[in-house]
Amino acid sequence: PARGKGAALPPGPPSQSFKRSLSAMNLHSLLGLFALVLITWILSEQRRKVSWRIVVSGVALQIGIAWLLLALPTLQGFFLALNNALSALQDATQTGTTFVFGYLGGGAAPFKMDQPQNSFILAFRALPLVLVISAISALLFHWRILPLVVKLFSHLLQRAMGVGGALGFGAAANIFLGMVEAPLLVKPYLERMSRSELFALMTSGMATIAGTMMALYAGILGPILPNAMGHILIASLISAPAAIMTALILIPETESTTTQGEYVPPNQDASAMDAVTRGVAEGIQLLINIIAMLVVLVALVALTNRLLGGLLPDVAGLPLTLERLLGWFMAPVVWLMGIPWSEAPAAGMLMGTKTILNEFIAYLNLAQMPPETLSPRSRLIMTYALCGFANLGSLGIMIGGMGAMVPSRRDQIAALGMRSILAGTLATLMTGAVVGILQ
Repeated sequence: PARGKGAALPPGPPSQSFKRSLSAMNLHSLLGLFALVLITWILSEQRRKVSWRIVVSGVALQIGIAWLLLALPTLQGFFLALNNALSALQDATQTGTTFVFGYLGGGAAPFKMDQPQNSFILAFRALPLVLVISAISALLFHWRILPLVVKLFSHLLQRAMGVGGALGFGAAANIFLGMVEAPLLVKPYLERMSRSELFALMTSGMATIAGTMMALYAGILGPILPNAMGHILIASLISAPAAIMTALILIPETESTTTQGEYVPPNQDASAMDAVTRGVAEGIQLLINIIAMLVVLVALVALTNRLLGGLLPDVAGLPLTLERLLGWFMAPVVWLMGIPWSEAPAAGMLMGTKTILNEFIAYLNLAQMPPETLSPRSRLIMTYALCGFANLGSLGIMIGGMGAMVPSRRDQIAALGMRSILAGTLATLMTGAVVGILQ
């Protein structure tokens, strides 16, 4: 089920040349994964202090989780259920947007439309899904379902990688919550965390995405990627151990870890309705932030492209743009994951866009690319590699949020900020390479 319709193998037994080609692609991604680990080790503050248990267990967890969720045919029903749930959420959200916004939100237009393909308005049709997911997340937290899931994955990280309980819980929470909400769950431990643990918690926020965004991105990628919701969820699951591994390689642990015990986050809602109300209020803030960031970032890209086109000569008959420059710069990086070199500039443009701007714009660009630009396998790898918050805008949110939680360590959080973007990006690149090994 993970291969999707566009990436399905041809009927009948594959030819020997196809087998050789597929094996070469898998080997390419495997070597790329080890190359990314090596690059991370070279960039380490104290290479001799790196724990090889962290490296081995981190790589093993990534490959193991990916293999269980991608390769086992028995999980086909799980993927189908996730995508059915996404469709139900999208339909329910459109019912709400149609009631409030009319034809702008997806209802029938009161006039004849000459160009119906242009009737889709992002702010009224796609983005309100954030509100619904935010309310549902708050409700699941109130019912203690989400804390239970987080706690189970936390135990897996602690047992497999030997990290402290507070870090394990915070990293697991980042799979489902945002980079500010997850640290809130372990706020009592932030003051006592070691510098390495604090950095690993920040990296976990950079290498994953919030549950409120999963459904939104899956909706964007649905037309080009079957089982999009399942892939987005798996990407965050794989990236959690990758984030801890990259962080603890870059800044190895040299102090005692912070234990968690049986810490359970307090329930801050008086009732289910109170939880829904809080979730909607938080979702509104997120929605406004997304809309504002999209307007500003798209405008800045357009302005930069005009400056580049006016100041610099054309290259290969085309004007220089930020997208082309990012594509050339990031092409060798995405090639390491297993992207063919012929497709690397286009894939590199997506990775650069995600790092400099944000993953939302990168996913929009991926969905709008002509089908022949990237092969189905490359599209799948990039879906995983783009699934993270590691960008400059997120850094500001993280420093502001975590700095307010633990003011005494604000300077240290700010000092670790740019390295957390690097570590988060390396983690998602490793996630893309792991998927390339299995596809």
